[in-house]
Amino acid sequence: MRAGLRVTLPTSLCAAALCLAALAARGQIVSTDTSTDTPRQPAARSEAVAYLFPEQVTVAAGKASVVALHFRVAPGLHINSHTPNDESLIPTTFSIPAGAGVRLDTASYPAGQPLTLQLDPQTRLSVYAVEFIVQARITAAPGNHLVEGRLRFQACDNRECMPPRTITAPIDVIGK
Repeated sequence: MRAGLRVTLPTSLCAAALCLAALAARGQIVSTDTSTDTPRQPAARSEAVAYLFPEQVTVAAGKASVVALHFRVAPGLHINSHTPNDESLIPTTFSIPAGAGVRLDTASYPAGQPLTLQLDPQTRLSVYAVEFIVQARITAAPGNHLVEGRLRFQACDNRECMPPRTITAPIDVIGK
């Protein structure tokens, strides 16, 4: 060992543990399916919510129209509703980027389902689980517009919450 450089075994182990914890927090550690030895991301991080449909809608150009957007939450998970019961929780929101040829006038969200966790029976959460529908009131310019709607949410299981994520909801909007 070089003079002036002293590293003890416990310090080395602590440093390694901190590195592993940092990688796990950023979702960099993947589990391995022992039946195939193929690395895979935990379902909670990679597929917490899926956009189901519609893939295409035709609306009257220049007039507000309501489109029902269907989403599914992965088994064993829930996401905070649009109006969580605690201001520190991240609400679920839907948006459409500017310049898409389609404007989101408003979005209406379903009421959340009440959930009480065994870890904290005093706290009642407002969540979406299984499937939910966002009613998006949109106005489209004439023409065909591939819109990349965005759903932002925070998924949790009964023990912990993952970092917030945003998924796209691709919709071909035809304004006639």
